[in-house]
Amino acid sequence: MQSGETVTAEDAAVPARPADRYGSAGKDKKPKRWRKWLFVGIALVVSGAVGWVYYLNFGQSSIDAERIGFQKLPGDAMQVTLNVTRDDNSKPGVCVVRVRDKSGAESGRREVLVPAGAGNSRVNTVVKSIGEPVTADVFGCSYSIPRYLSTP
Repeated sequence: MQSGETVTAEDAAVPARPADRYGSAGKDKKPKRWRKWLFVGIALVVSGAVGWVYYLNFGQSSIDAERIGFQKLPGDAMQVTLNVTRDDNSKPGVCVVRVRDKSGAESGRREVLVPAGAGNSRVNTVVKSIGEPVTADVFGCSYSIPRYLSTP
């Protein structure tokens, strides 16, 4: 205190905090700027990794099939014709074909092996149904062939 200043009761009752232990009372407690940029960088890296994983799993398929036609057969079966397009014709693939009944529910399904060959392959298959089938479609295709479909 300097001479000439008056001490109030409030000043006398509150002991002074040691500045070297607690910091000065007038200093603003702002977060350091580098922490903000570190968090932004981490968020960008994590969101980029998540986007890359989604692209690998749900991006454009390298093998695809289109239903060309279907024909109802006796005994609740349907013949389905597919046109399979792939980027690597040296690898075999598998496509899942399904048929639907009048209500739209899936009533039959079959996995079809697409042998290695030309880039565009036409495949015919017969799918059995538990009820009367009215339409057929391709569920999807993949290069991951189950062991029971692969040829020895």
